[in-house]
Amino acid sequence: MTDSDTDFALYVHWPYCLSKCPYCDFNSHVAEQLDHAGFRDAILCEMDDLAERLEDKSAAKKISSIFFGGGTPSLMAPQTVDAIIKHARSLWPDRHPGQDLEITLEANPTSVESKKFEAFAEAGVNRLSLGIQALDDDALHFLGRQHSGTQALDALGLAQQYFPRVNADMIYARPGQSIASWRDELSRLFDAGETGHLSLYQLTMERGTPFFAAHRRGEFTLPNDEDAAQLFEVTETVLKQYGLGAYEISNYARPGEECRHNLTYWRYRDYAGLGPGAHGRLTLDGVKTATENLQLPNVWLEAVRERKNGTRHMTPLNREECIEEMVMMGLRLSTGIRATDFEAVAHDSFSNTLSKPGMDRLIDGGFLVYEDAHLKATPKGRLNLDGLLATLLA
Repeated sequence: MTDSDTDFALYVHWPYCLSKCPYCDFNSHVAEQLDHAGFRDAILCEMDDLAERLEDKSAAKKISSIFFGGGTPSLMAPQTVDAIIKHARSLWPDRHPGQDLEITLEANPTSVESKKFEAFAEAGVNRLSLGIQALDDDALHFLGRQHSGTQALDALGLAQQYFPRVNADMIYARPGQSIASWRDELSRLFDAGETGHLSLYQLTMERGTPFFAAHRRGEFTLPNDEDAAQLFEVTETVLKQYGLGAYEISNYARPGEECRHNLTYWRYRDYAGLGPGAHGRLTLDGVKTATENLQLPNVWLEAVRERKNGTRHMTPLNREECIEEMVMMGLRLSTGIRATDFEAVAHDSFSNTLSKPGMDRLIDGGFLVYEDAHLKATPKGRLNLDGLLATLLA
């Protein structure tokens, strides 16, 4: 039995924000009053229930990472973060004893949240993911953010004092964005300090958001596909100058600073989701199982109080569903999918499971390569991932 058979990553969802960004379709909510103690107790209760389920189902026993996502987890009381980390470590041993367990917390660079950085670090957080999104003040206003470019850089500098690893989130392909201005933003970001990781998101219009409606009304236009691709290419060029390489479609890191938690998702390993709307993938009695929690915070909280968990669905996945998910996630990585990992899920080889004619066409066309016992999408292929998946899974 390998490490990947016995460990899992833990995701904790904090669903609250000070305000809802107009582009966001995540499970986030604005609340005037927050029951910090109630949320903390409910998460601890869900953890106890999870531990019992994993024990009963001969499932994962070691923890590989913890990730506090949202919402805006930096609105949490540091004492809540401390209690959750301590309880997790009391229930499950670290996957690699003696090494730092990667513990990430997402934060916004407002002055209020920045004041908590030291307390979060003392609680055990050792990786901060900072939602900068832009350094241009007009762009930040358009995106509905509550910080300025100067505040973002100040928060970045402060984060680097307290956390050994820091990620910056940035949004590109914004209305009116030029290559020169984007290059300048990225340079300002990395000239400000030793940021070792960047998560890059293209601005998209998600149904149900204010931006979706405004865009349909013609209130603004987005860069066309060609211009967006040029902005993406500029990102890779600039980041290489600062020592960051693309290890996943939208993530760049210096060597050794890749996000271990997110690698769990992309390598199709087990992870548990706690909190409102959280999702998970757990191997229970040898069967990969999709879990989904109740979305509305108050409904989730009441369910946990009544039955010790906020689970909405637990769905066993069949072989075909697992293969599709693994290929979809794994080809996002520059390293691709390891043959032995694929065979453990598919119980057969790439060529016997995926469309052999389709795979050959993609390899001949420069979209895929098979080398070092890994099936990889080339940079060209990763830009056309939907087409690759349709061809391979036909």
